Amino acid sequence: MMNDNPGLKKPRITRQRRIIEHVVGAGFSSAADLATLTNVSLMTIHRDIDDLATRGILRKVHGGVSALPSTVFEASSEIRMQIQPQAKTALARKALEMVEPGMSVMLDDSTTVFALARLLNDVGPLTVITNYRQAIELFRENDDIRLIVTGGQYSRTHDSFIGLPNDGSFSSYAVDVVFQSTSTMGSEMTYHQEQDVVHMKRAMLKAGTRRVLMMDGSKAGRTSLHHYVPVSDFTDLILTDDVSSEFREAVSEHTTLHIAPLHSTHSQTG
Repeated sequence: MMNDNPGLKKPRITRQRRIIEHVVGAGFSSAADLATLTNVSLMTIHRDIDDLATRGILRKVHGGVSALPSTVFEASSEIRMQIQPQAKTALARKALEMVEPGMSVMLDDSTTVFALARLLNDVGPLTVITNYRQAIELFRENDDIRLIVTGGQYSRTHDSFIGLPNDGSFSSYAVDVVFQSTSTMGSEMTYHQEQDVVHMKRAMLKAGTRRVLMMDGSKAGRTSLHHYVPVSDFTDLILTDDVSSEFREAVSEHTTLHIAPLHSTHSQTG
């Protein structure tokens, strides 16, 4: 029998973490299934769902709750941290080969690029410019990192600072390399679900002498609601080696292609 007695149920934060992990694994879950999973009432589950949706972690849909990105909505930063960890580590290790001490580096708010950020702490000295809160927390106590924070209004869904479409906060920068990832890509065009993020990424991209796109195989050959930029706008593209040879050949006509081997990745990074 379900019981909402605080003395008997799991703490709320533990329960919500279990809800998140379940929905991430399944992609979708009904409120009834979550109530059974956590052994609490439907009323409690609906409060949890409302809270997680308000925080941008999960998305309420007809009949339940979803963690899946769609062509219109991107998954939250917290959810994306748990997706494709091995691929992100492989991409980060290949991207690290492009960074040398003394460089200026710009990082977007993607969790793929955050895997690289974790490795940069050992590279210094570097100048790092970012709008991603978790990267800011990562670097803020590193004396070898000159940290510059930019962006605009804080987005809870993305856990980052996103400026207005006409935001000129990046126009004064000329950095050695910009690292980005995005939602999906074809052989000639890249895409993202949200227009404000598209504007932010475009502004960041213009600041880089070298412009590097990091993409795992699950993002290749797909589209999202908004065009981002042509693949040719990136000087370099890093793909995991699970992408088909046909796709590799097609994109290599538009940019310099680098392959990140999944099999050599021994540890996982979110």
